[in-house]
Amino acid sequence: MKHIIVHSEAELELWQAVEYYEAKRVGLGLNLEQEVSHALADIQEAPDRWPKRSYGTICRLLRRFPYAIYYLEVQDVTWVVAVAHTSRRPYYWRNRMKSNI
Repeated sequence: MKHIIVHSEAELELWQAVEYYEAKRVGLGLNLEQEVSHALADIQEAPDRWPKRSYGTICRLLRRFPYAIYYLEVQDVTWVVAVAHTSRRPYYWRNRMKSNI
C-alpha cells in the first residue's frame, strides 16, 4: 500500500466543509469527516479502482455528500490534490499539481 499525502489546501477544504455541515446539524460534519476517512482507506487499498479524469487525476466520489476526492499516483505515494464540491468551480485545483509534494 502506498502512503497518502494530502495537499494542505485539500485538507483546508475538508475542514471548511466539516465546519459548514456541523453548523447545519450537529454531527453532520463528523459524518462527512468519517466518510472521507473511509474513502481515503479505500483509495489506499485499491487506488486504480476509480476512473481517471482530467489532468491525469483519479476521482473517488463520496456517497452521502456532494464531494469528490481527486488524487494522483506519484511514484510511491498517493497524492490527494483536492476534496472538491461536485457542483462548484470545476478543476479550480489544477494549479496545485504544479507544486512539489
